[in-house]
Amino acid sequence: MRPARLLILGVAVIAAGLAGVLAMTLAGRGSVVTQVKSVVQKEPTLNVLVSNANLPVGARLDDKALRWMPWPQGGVTQGFITETDKPDALKDMLGAVVRLPIFEGEPIRAEKVADSSSRILSSLLPSGKRAVATEISVATGAGGFILPNDRVDVIMVRKADETKKYLTETVLSNVRVLAIDQQIQEKDDGSKAVVGTTATLELTPDQTKALAVAQQMADRLSLALRSVADAQEQDTSAPDYLLSGDNGSAIVQVIKSGAIVTDSNAPKAE
Repeated sequence: MRPARLLILGVAVIAAGLAGVLAMTLAGRGSVVTQVKSVVQKEPTLNVLVSNANLPVGARLDDKALRWMPWPQGGVTQGFITETDKPDALKDMLGAVVRLPIFEGEPIRAEKVADSSSRILSSLLPSGKRAVATEISVATGAGGFILPNDRVDVIMVRKADETKKYLTETVLSNVRVLAIDQQIQEKDDGSKAVVGTTATLELTPDQTKALAVAQQMADRLSLALRSVADAQEQDTSAPDYLLSGDNGSAIVQVIKSGAIVTDSNAPKAE
C-alpha cells in the first residue's frame, strides 16, 4: 500500500475517534443539572427580654417567667429591655409586680411592671390615685362577673328622710376595679362558684371622700359594669354635696312601687 493512502487512512481513523469521544462527552453533559444556591443574608439580632408565660395583673416575676429571645435588630423599639443594655435584667426583674397583662413572648416594658420592693396593691396604683374597698355581693356586683381592670359605676340606694321613698344616684362613674377578693361558694346542687365580697376601686382623693360618705348614707351600694369600650372615657368627678356635707337633696331618681319616677318634692340637681 502506498504511503499516501496509509496517511489518509490514519487521518480518517483519528478523526473518527475524536468524533466518538466528542459525542460521548456531549451525551454525558446532557444529564448534568446545574444547581444555583441563593444566598440569604440574615438580619442581625439582639437578645430581648420577653415573657415566658401569660402573666396576669398582680403576678410577681420569677426566673421561670422571663427569658431572652433573639429579636431582629430593626424591630427593637424604645422601651425594649436588651441584653446589650441590661445584661443583668433577668436578675434585676425578679420579684417585680405585673401592673398590666403580659402575654407569652411579649417583650417586657418598664411601664407594665412595678419595682420588686413595692407592695402588690400599691404597685398597681398610678400616682395620685387611692385604693378604696367597698362591700359587694352577687346582687350588687353584676352577678359576680366584675373582674380586676373592669370599669364600673357606683350607684347609691337609700330612703329619703321625709317621704320614705327610695332614692338612687350614680355616685361615681366609670372607675376602675383594682381587685376583687374571691371565695369559693358551694350551691345547693353541689356545684361551686367563685364569689367576691369586696371590690377595691381606683379613685381620686375627692372620689375617696365621696364614697366614704356614700357608704354611711346608703342602704345599699351597687356596682354597675361598664362596657370595655368606655375604658378610655375616664371620669374623675365626684358629687359636690357628698364633699360639702349637704343633706343630699340633689337626687336624680326616685323608685316608687317598683318604678323609677321623678320626685317633684326633691330639688333637682343643676
